[in-house]
Amino acid sequence: MKEWILTTGLTAILNIVIALIMLGAGSLAINLLSKGVERAISKAKNHELIARFIGSVISKGCWAILIVAVLSRLGVNVGPLIAGLGVTGFILGFAFQESLANLAAGMMIALNNPFKVGDYVIVAGLEGSILEVNMMATILASADNKKIVVPNKAAWGSPITNFSAMKTRRVEVVVGISYGSDITKAKSVALETVNSLEGVLEDPAPIAEVKSLDDSAVTLIVRAWTKNADYWKVFFAANQLIKEAFDKTGVSIPYPQLDVRVIQ
Repeated sequence: MKEWILTTGLTAILNIVIALIMLGAGSLAINLLSKGVERAISKAKNHELIARFIGSVISKGCWAILIVAVLSRLGVNVGPLIAGLGVTGFILGFAFQESLANLAAGMMIALNNPFKVGDYVIVAGLEGSILEVNMMATILASADNKKIVVPNKAAWGSPITNFSAMKTRRVEVVVGISYGSDITKAKSVALETVNSLEGVLEDPAPIAEVKSLDDSAVTLIVRAWTKNADYWKVFFAANQLIKEAFDKTGVSIPYPQLDVRVIQ
């Protein structure tokens, strides 16, 4: 033991101490570097996802370099290890094709930025608010507060509808009036009602037109523009107040009707 300590032990202990110092200092440096890069990229508007992705890549890449350096310091021959990892990575690439596809799709989402956290979207046929976007999955909260996890491959590979992306949205109210009602009067009442609503924009101006002549009613369509945040408030208020205004002004909203002829 004494001979080992004198010939090899002191060097081994010194290498272990240096390796531990390298791990501690390297861990701190990697954390500072990755966080700094994330903060720098996040200053650009709507680039939170790509900032997290680049920070993650930098962190994992630096950790790989640090581990190789520490093993080398401890006297481990890392050449065969790196070669073995290369072969293993090639094999695992086939085993985790779906995961790699999700990773690639996550990169495309990060680069193209079709939505961000908080947006209300339809992704892969599923509707909800974006809770989180990582490199493997997009996580939604449905309108009734269910958590939905959508793999990025499915999210990027399907049409994406983002209801929150634009500053304004168009509200549409479809209502039927009887054939005996005055169409001009009904359009005027509907427009007056919509224009009085808080949140309706003056430009583009609201319109009310005949959409179709149906079996039991003349169908009107009323369109108005509002800020995205006011959409549902204006939509619900417009439906209620148009009905109440028609009742007050004598514009009839008919029930479905069917004329039947009885032939003897």
